[in-house]
Amino acid sequence: MDEEVLATAKYVIGQPPISSDTLGKMKLLRAVLNVESNLLDNMPYDEVFARGIHVLTTGSVFAMPVAELGLGLALDLARGITQADSSFRAGTETWGGGSNTSARLLSAADVGIIGFGDLGRAMNRLLKGFRCSIRVHDPWMPPSILYDHQVKPSSLEDVLQESDFIFVMAAVTTENQGFLGAEEFAQMRPGAAFILLSRADVVNFDDMLDAVERGQIVAASDVFPQEPLPADHRARRIPGFIGSAHRAGALDVAFKQMGDMVLEDLDMMDRGLPPMRCKRAERETVSRMRSRPVDKN
Repeated sequence: MDEEVLATAKYVIGQPPISSDTLGKMKLLRAVLNVESNLLDNMPYDEVFARGIHVLTTGSVFAMPVAELGLGLALDLARGITQADSSFRAGTETWGGGSNTSARLLSAADVGIIGFGDLGRAMNRLLKGFRCSIRVHDPWMPPSILYDHQVKPSSLEDVLQESDFIFVMAAVTTENQGFLGAEEFAQMRPGAAFILLSRADVVNFDDMLDAVERGQIVAASDVFPQEPLPADHRARRIPGFIGSAHRAGALDVAFKQMGDMVLEDLDMMDRGLPPMRCKRAERETVSRMRSRPVDKN
């Protein structure tokens, strides 16, 4: 954009890279509204915050849609719904209790949640009706907040070792890329269900699939290290793994809610008031985020 446009722009909607030079030309800039909600290290955040410019995300609109799909994946892993349907269609089904040799209940199960931001909290709300015992590992969250949500603050080791179901809702950062690998999967209870819903880069994906192949765990994922996933990737053929094509949050209702949030906050800021609907990125953590959007090419 030419300098005249930059000089009069008050808001940026999206997540384009912004250099210091470009930022300096945007004298009236009040906020960057990241509607992708994938925070990238693509602008001089120190300068942005020093000027009092808001960095806002709309990620909270995805929390309940993602959590609901996660619940569905957990129930599928627990009761073998997808596999039973495939067998039924092929005419090789087993009727009655013989089909439930590895089935279990989610109700009253030991559950672990890794990451307790918007996604983790939405997952916790859905699980309340199942009367689960819930442990949470989130090093960015003070224990008192976790207690307020009636969950048990726990170490990563405790979550891995003491859970029948593990939901991974953690954002990927400079500190936690690939932090769930072979050693961590080996700690999990035999047959535990591992549900990955946030970002693929928090796990070593090959190590996860290895654990599934050897029967250590069953797993489901809505996110992958490469998206779209290659047609010949082994994740497409491994028994005990359920794949979902990064569709958990992509609901029309969420996109419309996102638009409402942005418009309401633009109105607030135009009236000299602080934004209220979108979530503010924090200066201490925003540059440590390493999320990335889906490659649609």
